[in-house]
Amino acid sequence: MAGERIVVWLPSPMGDAVLSGPALRAIRRRFVSADIAFAAVPVVRDILGGNPWCDEWVEVRRSPFAFAGRLAAGRFDRAILLKNSFGSAMAVRLAGIRERIGYDREKRGVFLTKRIPPLRDLKGDFAPQSMIDYYLGIAAAVGADMSDRRMELFVESGAAVSLMAKLPIAATAGGPLVILVPGGGFGPSKCWPAERYAAVADDLSKRYGARVVVSVAPNEMEQKIGQQIAAAARTKVYSLAETPLTMGELKALFAEADLVIANDTGPRHIAIALRRKVITLFGPNNPEWTQTGYPDEIQLVGQGPCVPCERPVCREPSHRCMESITVEDVCAAADRMLEGWKR
Repeated sequence: MAGERIVVWLPSPMGDAVLSGPALRAIRRRFVSADIAFAAVPVVRDILGGNPWCDEWVEVRRSPFAFAGRLAAGRFDRAILLKNSFGSAMAVRLAGIRERIGYDREKRGVFLTKRIPPLRDLKGDFAPQSMIDYYLGIAAAVGADMSDRRMELFVESGAAVSLMAKLPIAATAGGPLVILVPGGGFGPSKCWPAERYAAVADDLSKRYGARVVVSVAPNEMEQKIGQQIAAAARTKVYSLAETPLTMGELKALFAEADLVIANDTGPRHIAIALRRKVITLFGPNNPEWTQTGYPDEIQLVGQGPCVPCERPVCREPSHRCMESITVEDVCAAADRMLEGWKR
């Protein structure tokens, strides 16, 4: 409808935001003439920056009561909630938005005018489902075509220029640019051992002349992992713990990568959305939650009697699922991805 104003409330985790991209694109195609605003936390705005799917951004405020006032001032006709929280549904109801669409979960159905039942198993628990399809289910509820599951991100030219100034190795001629992603916001249970990442860096540097960058978030846990890898590796690795990048620059870096080796975490989705070759290491989490159907990804799934536990912290004395993935497994997968490269 021409002149309609729609606010789409995005999920807060970076990885989920990237996985929501196909749904956001579908909503834009469904409401071509509408004014569409994306409500998001700053990190999500940064990761999805440059997209053609929205007309404006609204920064989410912590208090749902305060944010309801901001939404009311926007005079939106429809709210589409990709975020699952009780507070998001309450805020759009308090804002007086006429149509409010989202999943009926977290006891928030009373605030919604269109309640979408989430997929559940026979026990009543949430059934494993790719988050791409989960978010596309919301798009389908407003009449959008959900057939296009492609993930995509957009790199702005200024970010590419500033990246090369900060991290010249990204533009240096030579072997393949390999990015290691050893952290994970979910918790340490997803993390493959730092010394094994270091061994992979040494192997790929020796056999392919690889330029290796360790991508870590600006928090204490991940920066410590980056330092451990740099200390254990015999070859030179470039850690983002020492060279912090903006989110725009991080996207530009990943766009240059020849191979990304990652735990099941947000940057894995960045790599897929930018059409890079990816090796993903799965441990405690069920891969079905984040299946993308991307053909240039090799998934190495750790084994153990407790898999998948879905716990952020391993409760076993030995982290069996992640430790069951060997350096040799990862290097063999890398050989498949780097076929044709010669030192």
